[in-house]
Amino acid sequence: MKSFFTKILSFFLAVFILFSTTSFTVNMHFCCNKMVDLAFFSKAESCMETAQKKDNNSKQCTTIQEKDCCDNKTILKEGDDTFKKANTISEIETLVFLNNFVYSYINLFEGLEKNTVSFKAYRPLLLSTDLVILNESFLI
Repeated sequence: MKSFFTKILSFFLAVFILFSTTSFTVNMHFCCNKMVDLAFFSKAESCMETAQKKDNNSKQCTTIQEKDCCDNKTILKEGDDTFKKANTISEIETLVFLNNFVYSYINLFEGLEKNTVSFKAYRPLLLSTDLVILNESFLI
């Protein structure tokens, strides 16, 4: 159930980021205070263009030649591009630290294949004199 809500939340956050970063334009054409055309991403058609397509002049304004009869409105939503870009790790000290950390973490859980004794084949030095007597350091 938790993964289902996580998937839904991540989907809505992705849509929110997409919506907030994109920009779009909505153009509206009003004639006699009635919306005649609505267009996304393009320019709205004027009254004359729609009248020629419909061939129905009865719904047009009586004073279509007046300048105040038709009006265009544009709503512009500009995208927000102020997000901080991801920086790549370029410092050598950080890379060396990460490399050593990963290597030691991977090897932390690995055991030795067999018990090895590193000093098994070690031969001690042959001493010609006894160092304890030479330095006169006796334990009492």
